[in-house]
Amino acid sequence: MASDSGWTVRAVGELILEPDFVPSKLGFGGAAIGLKNYMGPYDAGSAATIDSAIAAIRHAVALGMTYFDTAPSYGDGLSERIMGEALDGLSERVFLATKVWPGSPGGARASLETSLTNLRRSRIDLLQIHGESYSRKDVDHILQPGGLLEQMEELKRESIVDRIGFTVEDMNEGTYQLIETGRFDAIQLMYNLLVQHPYEPTRPFGALFAAKQHGMMTITMRTATSGIFQRWVQIVNPANTFDYTPALIQFVLSNRLVDVALVGMRTVREVESCVGIWKDESGRIDIDALWHRFIADQKTDS
Repeated sequence: MASDSGWTVRAVGELILEPDFVPSKLGFGGAAIGLKNYMGPYDAGSAATIDSAIAAIRHAVALGMTYFDTAPSYGDGLSERIMGEALDGLSERVFLATKVWPGSPGGARASLETSLTNLRRSRIDLLQIHGESYSRKDVDHILQPGGLLEQMEELKRESIVDRIGFTVEDMNEGTYQLIETGRFDAIQLMYNLLVQHPYEPTRPFGALFAAKQHGMMTITMRTATSGIFQRWVQIVNPANTFDYTPALIQFVLSNRLVDVALVGMRTVREVESCVGIWKDESGRIDIDALWHRFIADQKTDS
């Protein structure tokens, strides 16, 4: 009998840890289902859109997707509540991640307790600091005695949380300071075709390299550029009718240092499309080879 703790119960009082669970490389991003008008007109709270999101999540699980990302701020808990309802009672093992704002009233514990209620869980696989950019003051506040990191570590010791991490959209000094503490298990960062600074293979340099050097799980957001690349193409070529989204997703999935690439999905059709891209390994590329500049393919006569 499996419990939502990730343990297998063989007998009363006997808990046997399951082998390490490796989540799917394609992850379900929860911002799109919880935020009103996210990436365009969208009524996140209507009965029809909630039903669609629940169906999409359940279909994703059925197709083998196991990583699900959400946060309390995605619609004031709406995204968490939708995921909680969609995943409740499913027998499949999933990896569930949520977040805590650095300034959350009551700190990490109070925020997590609300999230667990929304998610209908007694524990969570990954709890992350929900940040965009970290100043030196921010880092000092997180790392201070009794600060947010110590609070999260205590939740981890109590087995309410399996892993702890942080999210970031900036590759400044603060990001590297948090990585170099060696106290985080995961990082969720912005990486895509347009935003490549986390992975510069010719040096090599970047937060993806630094995170892996510290044994961290790596999760990417804005995988399909949040529509920016598509808008740019439309500006320079108004007649364009080509859908670049599969190629954009494949670019991130191709990166050997990315463990999970998040994509926002709302409908069964979108899930099927994204899963099809994920399963199509013929679309993967050698990213490092793209950066081999000024090298000619020379053949010599024997």
